[in-house]
Amino acid sequence: MKQQHSALRTLTLSSLALAIGLGMGISAQAATMLKLAHAAPVTDTQQKAAEKFAELVKERTQGEVEVKIFGNGVLGNDQAMISGVRAGTIDMELSGNPNFAGLAPKLAVFDLPYIFGDRNQAYKVLDGKVGQDALTLLDDSGLKGLAYWEVGFRAMTNSKHPIRTPDDVKGLKMRTNSNKSLIQAFSLLGANPIPMPIGELYTALETGAVDAQDHPIGIVWSSKFYEVQKYLSLTNQAYTALIMVMNQDKFKSLSPAYQQAIVQSAQEAGQYQRELNQQQEQQIIKDLRSAGLEVEEHIDTAPFQAIVKPTWDSYIKDNGDEMLNAVLNAEKG
Repeated sequence: MKQQHSALRTLTLSSLALAIGLGMGISAQAATMLKLAHAAPVTDTQQKAAEKFAELVKERTQGEVEVKIFGNGVLGNDQAMISGVRAGTIDMELSGNPNFAGLAPKLAVFDLPYIFGDRNQAYKVLDGKVGQDALTLLDDSGLKGLAYWEVGFRAMTNSKHPIRTPDDVKGLKMRTNSNKSLIQAFSLLGANPIPMPIGELYTALETGAVDAQDHPIGIVWSSKFYEVQKYLSLTNQAYTALIMVMNQDKFKSLSPAYQQAIVQSAQEAGQYQRELNQQQEQQIIKDLRSAGLEVEEHIDTAPFQAIVKPTWDSYIKDNGDEMLNAVLNAEKG
């Protein structure tokens, strides 16, 4: 009888140990970890929104999917990050729309000078059918377009003199992004455009390799360009959308529920980032003035628009007028 009890006790303890072991194995399973990279300083709204995105994803997947953020360009400049996502060494990344134009040239329509009159027009187009359809242009490059965040309306800073009219741009060594239409626009304005990654820009401004640059004021502040520039002009010559992309195969490997959670979280975090930018704008202008920048807020942009309008014709020549007309019609609709 004792032997039966002993055998039963051993069997029960073994079963319990197995159950505990299985339970520990389940609980110890690592969550799917996604690497998200961006090039902005960690003080920028991109970082804050990336943290919001990570929180939302973790919440919506009950902790089964987690996001680790690599900001400040630690995983490379924009092109390096995009290449990393395509190759699968980085899961997700954020870059300005111009950085994707080489893969999907028609996307450059969103970067045309003065294509958007204000933020509401930009949001209406990007969040509507035109913008969402445009994200699928990245599919053939192995990228899943998740959502549009924002870099914002671009302003000019320089170390030489105030910019109030197009003539004031002439002769400036102007850092630009890789967007063809912006490079052409600055050439038309008489500047010497020099494409350069943002990670190299502060040093270039500090050493005088370039005199000027154009970015939204949030980037001017978070990147501390005010330390190496003297003048800021709110010329708003172009709006730059920020696109969050994910490795296509990695996205497809997730369950439909987790795919939906990631897309929804990306869109919600994008709205959050846009709101942060708008809330902080006036305070940033005050802070930039306090930091020593001379700020020109009220610029007559009509003369600038007239000079750079040929960039639209160049876009049509390269890509046709379908996307451009779709944007303009969406703004009116």
